[in-house]
Amino acid sequence: MSKTVTLRLKEEIYERFRTLAERENRHLSNLIETLALRSLENEQFVDEFEMEEIRNNVDLNKSLKRGVKDAQSGRGRFI
Repeated sequence: MSKTVTLRLKEEIYERFRTLAERENRHLSNLIETLALRSLENEQFVDEFEMEEIRNNVDLNKSLKRGVKDAQSGRGRFI
């Protein structure tokens, strides 16, 4: 079910949103929702370059594998 949210914006910020919404032929609320969701996704997930760094970090991957084994065997303290 959709929820209504009241949002107070400075005039110049509102105008930036409104201009972009018009340019993309969207309703203002849809534009703000889309931008907010993109921001949340960027916070939750690493981008492809960060993921490549993680995959190529041998020491980090060894440590993660040890941690998984420890967790599966019930060793250690989990917080």
